[in-house]
Amino acid sequence: MSDILSNLAYLHGKPQAKAKLKAKAEHFVVKEDLGFELAGSGEHLMLRVRKTGENTSFVANELAKFCGVKSKDVSWAGLKDRHAVTEQWLSVHLPKSDDLNFALFTQMHPSIEILETTRHNKKLRPGDLKGNSFELTLSEVTDVEAVEARLQAISEQGVPNYFGAQRFGNNGNNLDEARRWGRDNVRTRNQNKRSLYLSTARSWIFNQIVSARIEQQCFDSAILGDVLLSSTGTVLLDEATLANAPSLGAITAALAGDNALPTANKALEIEQVAVDAEPDLMALIRGNRMRHDRRIIKLIPEQLTWSSEGDQVVIKFWLDSGCFATSIMREVVEEIPFERSFD
Repeated sequence: MSDILSNLAYLHGKPQAKAKLKAKAEHFVVKEDLGFELAGSGEHLMLRVRKTGENTSFVANELAKFCGVKSKDVSWAGLKDRHAVTEQWLSVHLPKSDDLNFALFTQMHPSIEILETTRHNKKLRPGDLKGNSFELTLSEVTDVEAVEARLQAISEQGVPNYFGAQRFGNNGNNLDEARRWGRDNVRTRNQNKRSLYLSTARSWIFNQIVSARIEQQCFDSAILGDVLLSSTGTVLLDEATLANAPSLGAITAALAGDNALPTANKALEIEQVAVDAEPDLMALIRGNRMRHDRRIIKLIPEQLTWSSEGDQVVIKFWLDSGCFATSIMREVVEEIPFERSFD
């Protein structure tokens, strides 16, 4: 399988150490952090599930069948990787029934465990979570010392906040389709596909902007015309505020929309090149009237720890919703390709 992100710059240089990631499902463990308390009552049955080697959509569809509801009545806060052991909440709109035997469901689907059930007064929607905790195991590591040194650098300096390869589909299929939709002016009532390809288009352009900033040595330092994001809003850097940039907020890059880029000067030049390089993706974005947004360009994992034994390294960290663990690992090791035994 080709590496769809191979053109993107590395902040710490391309890793010299190699390792296998996800050699076993339990080598990639994700636990969802909703960040809020569930009400304990309401029309929505909430289930905390642990799944192994299954994607979120499959679990949701099987739950819908078991509960006797439509697929649209089952929702989640975030999609989770198939090739992993993941814990997450799903909500089922089930106002009247609480007598379902989920032990039977687990017997039918041994790869899915129901860990907890409760009630809530609202359905889960994509993005309704604070973040995720990760425990990743690298196996057959060729240079453990190099990995540990790289993790130390990442803990201090972070990594590019790239959207991971999974955003772009198998071998970039989602990206190819997004370009085709823009080129052929495709129209659809399928909101899921529309959302998927729009997200793919904006994510690709964002990644190119961030990569360009690394190459032009302005990833860690703000430049004239940057838009910074703070807890109180955004700030456009001009000559008067440039010197105070570190105290004003985090550097951002464009999630492109049909309106004008808000950056100026050198920052605008970098972003405009990336936008102009993708006319088909921009045709899709503009044709669907997507409004411009911003995303922070640096990702610093929280609670980052690691330990090693033999040729294995176990890495633990927490990330905000919308950030990709694979963007951390891309800067740590070059993955050794292999055929997964749990596919």
